[in-house]
Amino acid sequence: MIRKYYFINKFDTNNINKQDKQTTIIYRNYSSKKIDESVVIKIKKLCKKKKLKFFLSNNIKLAIKLDLDGVYIPAFNKSFKHLSYSFKKQFKIIGSAHNLREIRRKESQNVEKIVLSSLFKRNKNYLGINKFKLLSRLTKKNIIVLGGVSKDNIKKLKLINKFEFAGISYFE
Repeated sequence: MIRKYYFINKFDTNNINKQDKQTTIIYRNYSSKKIDESVVIKIKKLCKKKKLKFFLSNNIKLAIKLDLDGVYIPAFNKSFKHLSYSFKKQFKIIGSAHNLREIRRKESQNVEKIVLSSLFKRNKNYLGINKFKLLSRLTKKNIIVLGGVSKDNIKKLKLINKFEFAGISYFE
């Protein structure tokens, strides 16, 4: 069974309603400085109703306060403040990385899983299969694939022995 992580930037009930129970919703609204708490609560309620996991990006305090399933720490977040917070045992922390230095930082930030990009999408963070496999072997953390996963190439995840991926366009 493949576990999926769907990055959303806005609250859209139609897209969330289409997801199955193997999908975790990650809300990352970077367009505004302050996160609208009421929107986060609406997403949480819908996810709970659909039995989906719900993570908030880059705001650990709010994720703990609203009793969410976890938090996503982007590659640009270099803070270690969250290590002093206390949270429930089921609360998960995942982070993203694009190179070995960022992988080591995420390990120091005590994330459970690392979203590593980009596997298929040819952008500035493009790794390709060989470099992706090499980097993922340099950590004991679970790796989540990011970048260009589509319905056409999803079977290639088995070639690199990965059964978790994240994205946006795959889900829409």
